Amino acid sequence: MSTFTALPHMPTADKNMEKNTSEIVTSVHYWTDKLLSFRCTRPPGYVFTPGQFARLGLVAESGETFSRAYSVTSAVEEDALEFYLVLVPNGQFSELLAKLQPGDSVLVDKTSYGFMTADRFVDGEDLWMLATGTGLGPFISILQDPSVWKKFRNLVLVHCVRTSEELAYQPLLSSLSQRSQLTNGGARLTLVQATTRDTVSNGAQHLHGRITTLLENGTLESAVGHPITVDASRLMMCGNPEMITATREILAQRGMRPCRRAAPGQFVTEDYW
Repeated sequence: MSTFTALPHMPTADKNMEKNTSEIVTSVHYWTDKLLSFRCTRPPGYVFTPGQFARLGLVAESGETFSRAYSVTSAVEEDALEFYLVLVPNGQFSELLAKLQPGDSVLVDKTSYGFMTADRFVDGEDLWMLATGTGLGPFISILQDPSVWKKFRNLVLVHCVRTSEELAYQPLLSSLSQRSQLTNGGARLTLVQATTRDTVSNGAQHLHGRITTLLENGTLESAVGHPITVDASRLMMCGNPEMITATREILAQRGMRPCRRAAPGQFVTEDYW
């Protein structure tokens, strides 16, 4: 698994610095042996909307720059940028990531990208965020945005992974409902975790099965306590392209359509693989 699509290599340092700024890694945290997050300094004047992604570059010993795109995980007001990612076997960028240490340099594109943002929705009462694996990343940033808590009545985060050890960011997620700057907006947050390889469900909000299966058999909506409807529900999906394709089909069968520039819809997606 990798995030988005590989970017063209940048052949010279001069061209790198025209488009990028060199930032310093301040911390590296491993959730598992393959899942990690790191924080780096934030470029002066860097602007992003929660849900957008940054283009990062790492320079190999040969001098060649390898670049990939990753969603920003940190809150929009933070001085640092944080990213959540997976190490891909035999991946050139992952080989460099595995060596990353505080004090190292990372190139950050001066422009942020992406359209999976909550402001894409012009109406709706409930925001459902469906994530697989490291597709959780953009929702960590979105859920730290006070404007999202004001815009919707209910916030529902569904994170599906293979095993429970891959359920990252649990301390942060659990703390969100205690942050007065968020809860003053009036929304209620429901966290739902799902695993596909663990064989036992641990309570109503720790489910067993793929997101698509839980949608089709009604288990997901039952666990949350309210249905997904055309009028009230708006959905964001980020993760495995197969999950996104299948979920789009399920939603289409319910009369829902994707958001377009000229036509408001009920869902937006981001492939994260």
